[in-house]
Amino acid sequence: MEAAVAVVALLFLLFVVLGVYATVKVVGAAKRGVDRTITQARRTVEDTTLRAKTYAQPGPAGELAQLRLKLRTSMRSTQDALHAGVAEDESLKESLGLFERLSTHGHELDAELKRLESEPDRTTLVARLPALRERTEQITHAADSLRWAARDRATRFANDDLDDLRTQIDVEAGALRHWTTVEPTPAETSTSTPAPAPPPWPEAPPADGAAAQQTWPDHPDAGRAPEPTRPAITPPVQQPVYPWQKKPRPENTT
Repeated sequence: MEAAVAVVALLFLLFVVLGVYATVKVVGAAKRGVDRTITQARRTVEDTTLRAKTYAQPGPAGELAQLRLKLRTSMRSTQDALHAGVAEDESLKESLGLFERLSTHGHELDAELKRLESEPDRTTLVARLPALRERTEQITHAADSLRWAARDRATRFANDDLDDLRTQIDVEAGALRHWTTVEPTPAETSTSTPAPAPPPWPEAPPADGAAAQQTWPDHPDAGRAPEPTRPAITPPVQQPVYPWQKKPRPENTT
């Protein structure tokens, strides 16, 4: 009985701990969401204010607002691109580390530009504007280079994956249309009869026979022995003379 009570108490304590942990996690997530919303709202308000100052305040004050707006826009875009890409490409971690170092200089410059917005000495402000403009250009150029390199890398991987996918689809489509492939005919698949070997060349004449020359047969029957010639007209055969035959009368001559 005591063991059952201990088990029930242990389970109740475990449920309580799990409930507290879940509550803390939910409250923390809600707080982070609220903070993120507040940060985004504050950022939107600041960007809108800076954009308004660039048009409403001409001169050094308006140029300071323009530099701040350019710096914040470039750094924010690069930060979003790198954080989105590092989840799929681990090699961007080094680029993200470089951007964090660059962000330190960006925050320092943004804070300095913000302090100078309330600077009453216009002459000092005008004298410092070229250096501030150069620093802003260097930081934004570095941020833009990181951002475009990360985007080009993601685009290249996407194109390579698309090419591989298209190749696989073409192979699969050809396999599905296997009846359209032209099969080789039996005449093409059978082995061709080898051509007959050419006749051998005549042997070379002996070296000591100067008069002997190599001859080429003009006719297949040229090497045979000549047959004896026959007379064109058969000679008359002498007929035998019998006793009862009369002798021929000699012709009279005049």
